[in-house]
Amino acid sequence: MVISAAAAPALESGTTSAANDPAARLGASVSAYGGAAAAGSGVGSPDSVVRPVSPDMRPSEEGVAQQAAERALSDIEFSGGSCTTFSSGGGDVAAGSADGAPPPVVSRCSIQSVQHSDKASVNTTIRVGWKRRPRGPQGPAERAVVVDRVPALESAIRGFTDRRTEVVVNPVLGTIFDSLPEAYEFYNLYSWEVGFGILYGKSRQNVNGTKCMQEIVCGCAGKPERENSSSMRSNCATMLRLHRTDDGGWYVLEIRASHNHELLRTCAEKLHWPSHQRIDTYTRDLVKQLRQNNVNLGKVYSIIGSLFGRMENVPFTKRCLRTFCGKLSREQADDDVRKTMDAFSELGSNDLEFSYVVEVDKESKIKTLLWTNGRSKMQYHNFGDVITFDTTYKTNLYDMPFGLFVGVNNHFQSIIMGGGGVMMREETIESFNWVFTEFIRLMGDKPPKTILTDQARAMEVAIQQRMPDTTHRWCKWHVLRKAMEHLGPHYTKRSDFRAALHKVVNEMLTIDEFEAAWADLLDRYKLHNNTFLIQIFEVRHKWAKPYFSGKFCAKQTSTQRSESANHLLKGYIPPACPMNLFVKQYSKLQFDQEAEEGFQEKRTRLGGVVLRYNFPLEEHASQVYTRTMFEMFGQALYRVGRYDVEEVQRGRKYNMRHVEAEKREKWCREMHAVDVHDGGARYSCECGLFEHMGMLCCHAIKVLIHLGVRKIPSFHVMKRWTVDARDNLPLHLIHYQKDQGPPRLSSYRHTALHLTALEFV
Repeated sequence: MVISAAAAPALESGTTSAANDPAARLGASVSAYGGAAAAGSGVGSPDSVVRPVSPDMRPSEEGVAQQAAERALSDIEFSGGSCTTFSSGGGDVAAGSADGAPPPVVSRCSIQSVQHSDKASVNTTIRVGWKRRPRGPQGPAERAVVVDRVPALESAIRGFTDRRTEVVVNPVLGTIFDSLPEAYEFYNLYSWEVGFGILYGKSRQNVNGTKCMQEIVCGCAGKPERENSSSMRSNCATMLRLHRTDDGGWYVLEIRASHNHELLRTCAEKLHWPSHQRIDTYTRDLVKQLRQNNVNLGKVYSIIGSLFGRMENVPFTKRCLRTFCGKLSREQADDDVRKTMDAFSELGSNDLEFSYVVEVDKESKIKTLLWTNGRSKMQYHNFGDVITFDTTYKTNLYDMPFGLFVGVNNHFQSIIMGGGGVMMREETIESFNWVFTEFIRLMGDKPPKTILTDQARAMEVAIQQRMPDTTHRWCKWHVLRKAMEHLGPHYTKRSDFRAALHKVVNEMLTIDEFEAAWADLLDRYKLHNNTFLIQIFEVRHKWAKPYFSGKFCAKQTSTQRSESANHLLKGYIPPACPMNLFVKQYSKLQFDQEAEEGFQEKRTRLGGVVLRYNFPLEEHASQVYTRTMFEMFGQALYRVGRYDVEEVQRGRKYNMRHVEAEKREKWCREMHAVDVHDGGARYSCECGLFEHMGMLCCHAIKVLIHLGVRKIPSFHVMKRWTVDARDNLPLHLIHYQKDQGPPRLSSYRHTALHLTALEFV
């Protein structure tokens, strides 16, 4: 091969003279046509001269030049002082000549060319390389099935009686298999009988890229990763070597059966080899579904044992099942954000009102996530006057607090207002400000009247800033949850103190009653100096029931409903689950809640009514209230019998005195005053139960019965507890609501349109 003298200086430097060419500087591989013209890539016979490719060369000529270079690369000869050195790491071709110039270097990668943006120069670097050996198409994984061909396993079982060997499945030289998995299963059955495990070993491919050799070795093959370890590897030489047949099958070429370790004897021991712990596809799907629905590992294994008839028939161990469940968890956690967004897209396609908002930090990582659906928005529209918010649930992969907005419907059932909820990475004032702002925006810019939370200071500040007109109260459950820690033996299930404390906390109606009962409790059990009781008494206006007087709370004085919702979540959502699974399982919880609400609706509309006292007032209550609220009204009606009426001012004021006032605790009120307003249209009791709950107390009901009132005054029938609680239309259509009476139609056209609209509705 001869290289022109004019090109030698450039080749010696190993760079192209086109210094401004970026492709040359980066050493990029460019094609001969289509945006990157080949330059200086011609390699000829030993008598030829390499010349740069002209910029005016046509694509066909350019392709011919490159093909000539590729052919010359395979025929290249070395003689004299020209082109005698090859680089193993690749590089540019260096000029070599008899006068001592540096020898040429040929890269082992494919031929590369340099694009020229200016006029071609004779001082051009030539880039050539080894041509990669072409690979043919992949061969078939197994040979074609023939009906008359007897499989190797069937042949081994049939010939067992004639062989008189100790094992049924016995691989021998020349055994032919249709596929590699068949050979693996055959050898695995043999290893089970003998008492060892197997795994795939070395393999080899031919020039066509088809696997032509495979070794299946003992589970103890190979060296341990480090000395003085508990590894089972002992360099065991046992193996089965398989080669390909001409028709695409596999045959046994070599068998080594000697082990350098002890063989296992019992089934319990053999099952712990990985090759003998096979979980079939159907069992895998079953395990996946059970684990997604928060069934623990022990119960999953027991269920599978029941399906197999006995636990002894299960073809894998609980340890293997635990490993598989760990793999499932890792697969579910992979690409969690994308899967969560896909889950939201699916929910949005089924619910046009579904929406979610995400807060990200400076690194674009999710900081807070809030989502809701159309049904939850409607629930908030009807029953969003009182909500509880709690962030104690943290059973997820990222240990992020999960917040729930929970309220009560007209059946006094817990309902989730947020549709989904809120996942927070940190509980700071800024995070809570964002949560409350976005929540109110998603719910139609309508803040609640009352919200109950835990004692988090950041949450309290955020509520004051974002919902200044909302009444904020602490959850008494959170206030008293550390009572056991601070009160010790006084606060046990069987102690009198615990029962007395709960009575003071839950049953006191007025501030005077509460403070008197609290003082009596401390005197009786000598706990005046208890730090915990002193601290919670100082903040009693934040959590004690009597201090809620005049504030509507829908009979909620704690976030116990949020706590019960958290308890429900633990039944649906597995521990440390990823966000996408959390969203899916959370939807199942909502579905079950809707189903229970549907049952109460059916019970209210179709179920019969049992009147216990047969008062006209009771009959009216059964017509307006839902069944659950009617039963609560019945409990108040039952307590009416324990009071006598004392008329203070006829038609204006009455006192209710308890019939066993002398037997009650000294701090309990013996008498409650009931005032009548607007000629009997409105009643007020000093216990404040109606203002707190929205239902008449037993004292006011006693006055109604005493005065012979047959129906509950409309002022005291709060719509949120009635059958028609969801009959809330926009303001421009409010005159069509059932509680507004029949609409007054002023024209025939209006009447006809109204009747037509009702038919469509």
